[in-house]
Amino acid sequence: MFKTILVPSDGSKGSFEALRKATELQKLTDSELLIITVFRHHSLLEASMSMVRPETPENMDDVMRDYGKEVADASKQFAKSQGCTNVRAFVKSGQPARTIVKFAKERNVDLIVLGGRGHGDLEGLLLGSVSHKVTSLAHCPVMVVKSSGTEPRVEGAEDVTA
Repeated sequence: MFKTILVPSDGSKGSFEALRKATELQKLTDSELLIITVFRHHSLLEASMSMVRPETPENMDDVMRDYGKEVADASKQFAKSQGCTNVRAFVKSGQPARTIVKFAKERNVDLIVLGGRGHGDLEGLLLGSVSHKVTSLAHCPVMVVKSSGTEPRVEGAEDVTA
């Protein structure tokens, strides 16, 4: 059925729901589970941080990459705690939807499982949601998992939208 399942994770409740569903599917199909965390460097974010903090981190990409690694690792550990054995996690930089689709195509992914709403709510409001873009661009089936709002997000991933 599915040999490779990709689940994007940003640490949000929506991505947690998708990760949970993806772990269930991975165990049923004995497929490889790939987790991707995509960070996007915004010079606007860097500029706004300099207004709030007198000392801006020297390289915002490094800060975002480190956060992405924490989210990816926490997501991988959650998948393993659910009994998944064939799990790998990746961190990429770029525009989220296009990066997810490109990664999926390069890895011959059979299914993308993603949350309906994540940390990209503002971007979704202005430009269209990441899940909508991924479903439009993907070469393979996409399962969009709606968050019930009752489950906690991935442990170890801090919410940066607060």
